[in-house]
Amino acid sequence: MHRFLTVFRGLASTLVLLSSVALLPAAQAQMPQPPEVAARSYLLLDITANQILAARDIDSPVEPASLTKLMTEYLVFDALKSKKITLKQTFPVSERAWKMPGSRMFIDPKMQVPVEDLIKGMIVQSGNDATMALAEGVGGTAENFVKLMNEQAKALGMKSTAYKNPEGLTEPGHTTTARDLSILSTRLMQDFPDYMGFSAIKKYRYPGTPAANDTNRNTLLFRDPTVDGLKTGHTAAAGYCMIATAKRDFPNLGATGASGGRRLVAIVLGATSDSARANESQKLLNWGYTAFEAVKLFDAGQAVVSPAVWKGKSSTVKLGRPEAIVIAVPAGSAAKVQTQVARPDPLVAPYTRGQALGTLKVNVGGETMVDIPLVALETVEEAGILGRAWDSIRLWIK
Repeated sequence: MHRFLTVFRGLASTLVLLSSVALLPAAQAQMPQPPEVAARSYLLLDITANQILAARDIDSPVEPASLTKLMTEYLVFDALKSKKITLKQTFPVSERAWKMPGSRMFIDPKMQVPVEDLIKGMIVQSGNDATMALAEGVGGTAENFVKLMNEQAKALGMKSTAYKNPEGLTEPGHTTTARDLSILSTRLMQDFPDYMGFSAIKKYRYPGTPAANDTNRNTLLFRDPTVDGLKTGHTAAAGYCMIATAKRDFPNLGATGASGGRRLVAIVLGATSDSARANESQKLLNWGYTAFEAVKLFDAGQAVVSPAVWKGKSSTVKLGRPEAIVIAVPAGSAAKVQTQVARPDPLVAPYTRGQALGTLKVNVGGETMVDIPLVALETVEEAGILGRAWDSIRLWIK
């Protein structure tokens, strides 16, 4: 149940605040302190709650190395989803792809390689040759593909990213940030769930290529059964980098979607070695799951509040989220959660489904944790002339 705390009446821009009854008296929440992380920058994101749990220098420009391939994946998966290409379709291997330095799948111009194998070569073996073959196959040329990469980065809101190549080799101006990488990783998993199994493959090699070149560089796949992606990267300039994601069950969460569980992603950039990037990523993931607990506040499509609407065919409008509203709070503080809803008042129709109409403010022990945008869960059409005229009079009296 919700009750009014404060009402400011007047213009449409005026806000109304509503609050749930606090289960415990307000007390300043003690935020967990993240562990020491031996890396240039890092970020730990709770994807289920859409909250950053820990971070350092997440807006500092860095070289992404082979983490660049995540954007190449995005464009390839998009081409698959839109049926521009198929997994069984074969791409030729150009001289340029064959001669790519660095990590390789070991394909050559005599081969016509299925897209599915090129994807595995790019993700599991981090093959620069496979990446170039995919870029040329999807984009026509590598240069055009890079243009598509930058356009997609802009569309995703990656404001500090500039791509110069599809594979991640060092090149002036080829930079990103931990924040932008978190955006890309999140969207990659959300937009293409059917293809994310590629990043969980532990062993793969194309027939006829070296048997020793068959192991995924993401060593956490072999250590932690809850880790199922995403990518590693390394150049002399970038250092050792890793984006690792895990999904674990959580008692307070329940089933928040088809797959349930709570997903975190750890981004570690500029570590000093392969083992260091894995250890620091594991440290962040373990800390995130133990220092914070997930709390589901509302189910998908559940109304957080149903305020009155003026001049509409309906007298109320349901505000909520199309997905479940989940928050991450310090472990042991779930009972201290308080919520407030801030929304315009008065609400005057029409409103369309999905239109932003307020914010759910979540506090724990008096400390703001997160602001969650609320949208109209249904369309409210404008009333007829008489209905609008009557509500105009009522609003004037109010």
